[in-house]
Amino acid sequence: MSMHETLSFNIDGMSCAACSGRVERTLKSTQGVESASVNLAGESALVEFQGAADAGLIVQVLDKAGYPARVQEAVLSVESMSCAACVGRVERILKKQPAVLEASVNLADESARVRFLEGQITAQELAQVVTAAGYQATTSAREASDKGARKQAEAEELRRQMLIAAALTLPVFVLEMGGHLVPAFHHWVMATIGQQASWLFQMLLTTLVLVGPGRRFYTKGLPALLRGAPDMNSLVAVGTLAAYGFSVVATLLPALLPAETRAVYFEAAAVIVVLILLGRSLEARAKGRTGAAISNLVGLRPKTAMVLRDGTEAERPVEEVRVGDHLRLRPGERVAVDGVVVSGASHIDESMLTGEPLPVSKGEGDEVVAGTVNGQGSLEFRATRVGSDTVLAQIVRMVEEAQSAKLPIQGLVDRITLWFVPVVMTVAAVTFGIWLVFGPDPVLSYALTAAVSVLIIACPCAMGLATPTSIMVGTGRAAELGVLFRKGDALQALQGVGVVAFDKTGTLTEGRPRLTDIAVAPGWTKERILELAASVERLSEHPLARAIVEAAPETLPTAEGFTNLAGRGVRATVDGQVVTIGAPRFMDEERHRAGPLNADTALFAAKGCTVVHVAVGQRVCGVLAISDEVKPTAKAAISALHAQGISVAMITGDSKAAAEAIAGPLGIDQITAEVLPEGKVAAMEALRAGGQRLAFVGDGINDAPALARADIGIALGTGTDVAIESADVVLMTGDPRSVVNAIDLSRRTMRNIRQNLFWAFGYNVALIPVAAGLLYPAFGILLSPMLGAGAMAASSVLVVSNALRLRRMQPVLEPGVA
Repeated sequence: MSMHETLSFNIDGMSCAACSGRVERTLKSTQGVESASVNLAGESALVEFQGAADAGLIVQVLDKAGYPARVQEAVLSVESMSCAACVGRVERILKKQPAVLEASVNLADESARVRFLEGQITAQELAQVVTAAGYQATTSAREASDKGARKQAEAEELRRQMLIAAALTLPVFVLEMGGHLVPAFHHWVMATIGQQASWLFQMLLTTLVLVGPGRRFYTKGLPALLRGAPDMNSLVAVGTLAAYGFSVVATLLPALLPAETRAVYFEAAAVIVVLILLGRSLEARAKGRTGAAISNLVGLRPKTAMVLRDGTEAERPVEEVRVGDHLRLRPGERVAVDGVVVSGASHIDESMLTGEPLPVSKGEGDEVVAGTVNGQGSLEFRATRVGSDTVLAQIVRMVEEAQSAKLPIQGLVDRITLWFVPVVMTVAAVTFGIWLVFGPDPVLSYALTAAVSVLIIACPCAMGLATPTSIMVGTGRAAELGVLFRKGDALQALQGVGVVAFDKTGTLTEGRPRLTDIAVAPGWTKERILELAASVERLSEHPLARAIVEAAPETLPTAEGFTNLAGRGVRATVDGQVVTIGAPRFMDEERHRAGPLNADTALFAAKGCTVVHVAVGQRVCGVLAISDEVKPTAKAAISALHAQGISVAMITGDSKAAAEAIAGPLGIDQITAEVLPEGKVAAMEALRAGGQRLAFVGDGINDAPALARADIGIALGTGTDVAIESADVVLMTGDPRSVVNAIDLSRRTMRNIRQNLFWAFGYNVALIPVAAGLLYPAFGILLSPMLGAGAMAASSVLVVSNALRLRRMQPVLEPGVA
C-alpha cells in the first residue's frame, strides 16, 4: 500500500482570490503532490503527497511563486545527550518530522535549533517527539505570536502606512479637486503658484506615496504580472501606474499629448493607495478575529501545573508534564492535562467542552479534561494524556482542519476566480480602446479614467474571502457551542438533511441501563438465574451486561469458555452448565424454547424494557427486564427537528415492542427494530430511498458502520473513540438537542456564505460595467477611480464583517432548557 503524508502550513502574501488560486495551482503542479487546498481567510494550505512529504520543496516553489510559506524557528533544551551519536540520533528524529526543514543539535550547550513550517507542528510537539525517543526536551524559546496577534500587528502597520499616505495625499487632493469644486480656489492657485508648479508639487507628493506606502502593490503585483499570473496587487499597480504615468507625461512632456487631453490624475493614484490601505487594515483587523475561537480554546490551557514528582511538589511548565505524573489541582484552577482522579472530591465546570452550565461532580476514578475549571475542592489526579494528545488539543486540531477545508460550493468560486483578474485586465484594455474610438473629447482622458476605474473597482478579494471567512467563524463558534465538524464538507451537507436517524441506547436513552425485573421458569429462582447470568456477563463489556452484574452479588461462580456472539449474545459454562444469554430473536434462532415465559417477554417489552433471555442448555429458564431511562431532553430535540421540517427515525437492535414504547411518547416518525449492527446500514438505505439526505446519530462501537455509511454521521462525544473517528460531526455533549443545534449552525453558516457570495459576485457583475462607462451614454455617469477604490475596499470589509456576525450565533435549544 502506498504511503501518503500531508502538510498543513501558513502562507504569506495572499491578498485576494487570484493569489490563493495561483498558490493552489502552484502546489498542485509540484512533483509528488497529490492534492492541495488553500484557505485565503486562514492564510493556510493543506497538501497531500503521494509519498513522503517534502517541506523543503514546498518552501522553494512558494518562494519562487512569490508567496512564501511561513517558517518558524525554535530552540529546544535537550537533556541526556552524552556523545556525537546522541546528537546524530536527535537530529535524525527531528528531520524525520514532515514539517521540519532544518535541525541542528549542539552537544556542548545541549540544545537543538529547528526550522519548521508554521501550522503543521509546534515547538512543544517537537519537544515531545524528542522526549519520546529518550532525550528529555523542553522548549526554551517563545514561539511566534498567535495568528490573532499577528493580524493585529499587521493591521496596525497597514494603518500607520495609510496615515502616512493620507498625510501626503491631502494636499494633492485639495489642490486638484478643490479647484474643480470651488472655482475661486482654482483661480487663486493659478494666480499664485501657477498650474505647472501645482502639478510638480502634486507629482512630488504622489511619487512619495507610491514609492513609500504604496510600494507593496508594485513589489508583489508587477512580478506576478510578469509571471503571467496577475493578482489583486497587479490590478492596483497597473491602474495607479497608468494614472500616474499619464500625469507625469502631461507635467514634464506636455508636447507629447494633444492640448485638449493635458490633465493630471495624481490625486486619483494617491487616493486609491490610501483607500486600499485603509480597506486592508480593516480587513486584517477583522480577519484576526475570525480565528478567535481557536485562540480562546488554546487560551484555556494553563501555562503551569503543580506536579508531584520524586516526593516533591513543584510548579512546572505544562510542557514538562509527562504521562503518569501526579498533579495537584487547587480550588479555582484550570486542569492542565487530561487525567484520572486518584484522591479528593470536587465539582468541575466542563461547559467549555459540553456547553452544560452545571458543574460535574468528580471523585476517585473519574476523568478530568484539560481546560476545564475546578470548583472549591482539591483533587490529585494522574496524567493520562498530555500535549497534543489531550481532548482540548484534539478539539483545536479538529476545528483547524474544519476551518481549512474547502466546501463543494467553493469549487465554482475557484473556477471563476481562476480567470477573474486576466478577464478584468482584458475588459480594461477593451474599455480603453472603445473610449478612444467612440468617446467624446478629450477621448484620451475619458479612456484612461474608464480603464483605471475598471482595474480598481474589480474585487477578487471579496470573492476569495466569501466562503473561508464564514467557515472559519462558523466552525469556531460551533466548537464553542460543543459542535465539532471533523470533516469540512459536513458543514455544507448537514444543512440539507431530510431525515435524522437515532440509535436508541446511549443516544436517546441515558445509556445507564438497570435491571428492573426477573421472571423465571418453574423450578428456578430469581437469585439463581441472576447468579448464572452475572457470572457470564461480567466477562462482557456491553452496557446491558454491566446492568446485570451491578444487580448481582459480589461473589459469583466462575464462568469458563466465554464466547461473545457479536450482536446476538454471549455464552459460557457455569458450574458445568452451558448458559446462553441473548435477545429473544437470538434464542429463536438457536431453537431455545421459552415456553411459558413468552407472556413475560411480551409484558416487559410493552413497558419499554429491553428483554434478555437466559437459557440453560436448550431451555430458556429466565427473562431479565432491563430499563434505560429516556433522556429528559430527547422529546424537545425531536420536536425541534420536526419544526425544522426534518423527519425522525430510530434504528435499534431492541425488540419492536420496546422500541415502540419509547418512540411513541417521543413522537418519532419511523422505527426500525431488531436489527444487527450490519442491519443498521441496510435500514438507512431504506430510509433514504426517497432521495433524502440522511444523518445518523450514534455513540457506540456497533454504530461505527452506520456512522461511516450515513450521508452525515453524528457521534455523541460521550461515546466511544471508534464511533467518534467514524463520524463527520462530533457533539461534545450527550444531549440530543445538540443535533438540532448542529443542523441549525450548518444552515446559518451556509446562509452566511451565500450572502457573501451574492454580494461578492453581484458587486463585480454590477459595478465593473458601470466603471467601464455603461451608464455614460444614457445618464452621463462615469465612475471616478477614487470612488472605485473606496467601493473595492468596502467590498472586502463587508464580506469579512458579515462573516463575523456568526460569532454571535446562539443555539436553538439552550443547555438546561428541556
